[in-house]
Amino acid sequence: MKVAIGCDHTGVALKRALIECVLADHTIIDLGTDLPEPVDYPDIAKRVSSVIAAGEAERGILICGTGIGMAMAAGKMAGIRAAACTEPYSAELSRRHNDANILCLGARVIGTGMAEKIVEKWFSTPFDGGRHARRIGKIEVL
Repeated sequence: MKVAIGCDHTGVALKRALIECVLADHTIIDLGTDLPEPVDYPDIAKRVSSVIAAGEAERGILICGTGIGMAMAAGKMAGIRAAACTEPYSAELSRRHNDANILCLGARVIGTGMAEKIVEKWFSTPFDGGRHARRIGKIEVL
């Protein structure tokens, strides 16, 4: 699967760890940053969201301090359903019920081990469709 990934300066180490470990079997489109100098998370969210919205990658991962800012910024783009998750159960339901196409993680909130579990659960969970598809359609027209 093609995965677009990006982070602000707080998520560089976690992004690298995820690419090396749980994302090793995927084709990665790394959209930055790789530097410790501060960058604005909305700029990174826009890069990753644009790639997903254009169909150039199937899913995306965004990392900032809490994951919340990335989710808010990414969710502004049509066709993006971004979910900030701090544990595997929320990651599972974000896929099952919401067909989330971008997972947002907080590098200051979770450690690498938990992030790996969240990512593994998120990638292994399908969308349930059915009544949830109708609800997704309502989100898209808001």
